[in-house]
Order: sequence, then C-alpha cells, then structure tokens
Amino acid sequence: MSVITIILIITAVVLAGGLVAFYFLGKRADKKRDEQQAQLDAMAQTVSMLVIDKKRMHLKDAGLPEAVMNAKIPWYAKASKLPVAKVKINGPGGSQIMTMIVEAEIFEELPVKKEIKATVSGLYITGFRGNHGKLVVEQKKKKGLRAWALRKQKELKG
Repeated sequence: MSVITIILIITAVVLAGGLVAFYFLGKRADKKRDEQQAQLDAMAQTVSMLVIDKKRMHLKDAGLPEAVMNAKIPWYAKASKLPVAKVKINGPGGSQIMTMIVEAEIFEELPVKKEIKATVSGLYITGFRGNHGKLVVEQKKKKGLRAWALRKQKELKG
C-alpha cells in the first residue's frame, strides 16, 4: 500500500469516529434539554407585567440577583450575551420592577412599553400574549445567515 492510501484510510476512520461521537453527544444534549424544558413547564405561571426595556447584555451587567451570579455557570455562558428584559410585575402586594431573562426565540417579538400576560418560570420568560387584545408585531426584514436560519427554524416548528 502506498503512503497516500494509508493517510486517506486513517483520515476516513478519524472522521467516522468524530461523526459517531457527535451523534451520541447530540443525543445526550437533546435529552438534557428536554428534561430542563419539562422542569420549566412544570414551574410555569402566568403573570401580568409591563415590559419597560429589553436588550442583550452580559451576565454580569444584567443586574440579576446574587443567587444567579453565584450559581455554577459555565465559562462560555458568562462570556455570551443574554436576552434580558426589565419588567414591572403587577402582583397582589403591589408592583415590583425586576430584571428577567427572556427566551431567545421570543426576544425579538417581545413588545416594549406594553402590558402583556407572560408565562414565567422563575426569572425566565418563556412565552407571552397581549393583555388587552392582540399585539401587533412588526416584522422587520433581517439580513444575514443567522437571521435566515432562525426564521427557517421558526417556520419548520409551526
């Protein structure tokens, strides 16, 4: 056998091993995500709130409670920006202004300076609907590969 054939065979074996490893790692990540989603759904509550402001911020700059900041957070999550909303929650004991983390899929659609009924799980906003009638969501034409991929993913889901 020539040297080139040996190199090609070794490369093919390494690539096949990598694909198998990614397959099993992906299955494990999907299982973990499904368990976390089930926990979020079990803890979900519907709350009336006014969205004051929304933006993407680093975890340390978001103004989240100390319990969140002291939690075991991976290094890559600390470096990335989170979708965060500052909201005024209308509760039985009066109104309270809080900073909450918003699910990435609904962040762009979340209206600012509007009252909404949001599905909340802890400090995490997982969904919303208009409090007074339907919300008019402006569809902005986005450019770029990431925006295209998110739009296609939304179309495939429902």
